[in-house]
Amino acid sequence: MSLVSQIIIEADNELRYPTIGELQTIQSYLRTGEDRIRLSLLLRDKELSIIQNASKAIFKIYPEYIAPGGNAEGSRRRSLCLRDYGWYLRLITYGLLSGDKQSIERIGLIGVKEMYNSLGVPILGMVDAIQCLKEATLDLLSFEDCEIISPYFDFIIQGMS
Repeated sequence: MSLVSQIIIEADNELRYPTIGELQTIQSYLRTGEDRIRLSLLLRDKELSIIQNASKAIFKIYPEYIAPGGNAEGSRRRSLCLRDYGWYLRLITYGLLSGDKQSIERIGLIGVKEMYNSLGVPILGMVDAIQCLKEATLDLLSFEDCEIISPYFDFIIQGMS
């Protein structure tokens, strides 16, 4: 649900008009709309590069993941890991576009710990992988863009921790 929809539904549930603070939140969201779209397009267009840089970083931290017996051993298992990285980048774009972190939680965080535990994937490694994705993304951005996008990565990192 978008930030605007969320504010309207909340006000309607309470039988009131949106507050000045809520209207200012909508105004700020709309003012950054072009930036949110531009950043979403950048993530889409630079996905492969971001994932390559992030995977190099995570496998330097955890070389045992790609070693024999590791969770990302072999091209098939490694490609599954990298597929997940792309999935998390898409989640970031959903949050950016909606201006809301709840879509990230609903789509990508509910049950994620249980899923990775059942697959034998170390949660700490996934947290570090998201941090590597964040850093690889931020390397491409201006300071202002980093301020817009960082909270969405941080939300995922916090939700997995």
